[in-house]
Amino acid sequence: MLAQTAIDELGVLNIFVASAGIWPVEDIPLTDMSDRHWHRTIQHNLDSIFFTVQSAARLITDGGSIVLVSSTAGQRGEAYHSDYAATKGAVISLAKSLAVELAPRDINVNCVAPGWVDTEMVQAAIAESGRDRIVSGIPIGRIASAEDIAGPIVFLCSSLARHITGEVLNVNGGSVLCG
Repeated sequence: MLAQTAIDELGVLNIFVASAGIWPVEDIPLTDMSDRHWHRTIQHNLDSIFFTVQSAARLITDGGSIVLVSSTAGQRGEAYHSDYAATKGAVISLAKSLAVELAPRDINVNCVAPGWVDTEMVQAAIAESGRDRIVSGIPIGRIASAEDIAGPIVFLCSSLARHITGEVLNVNGGSVLCG
């Protein structure tokens, strides 16, 4: 429905960015995590991406671009937030799978994996001394803004990235050097 609405209003769908998620602030060991908590995170972080990307992939024009937003937690895990890390790892695998599936239509599918981003979702975690603790682990010396994440997404949707597909672009100020 979302993708069809874009086509109805804009006439064409040639770029689609899937960014959704929750990060439950409480630290919960896997052994204590309730089924309800686990399924809620999957629903928000993975199911929402799956259903919107599925719809977009059916309607996007050949030669288009799809970018899925994941997290560095999807690559390295995150203790006491295994629900979040598992969903974000699945988003990375989904992007890589779709890159191969949609390549015959010349559709690039990539993933952006941010580290900490100063958004409403993480305000409780960065309150008080949390910000200083987090920043101390970021070599660039600051938490990313939403604009810091948007720039790489715009690049991946541009013709400058026309030969990049199936990649994970880490945007984390150097805090997680994986690749």
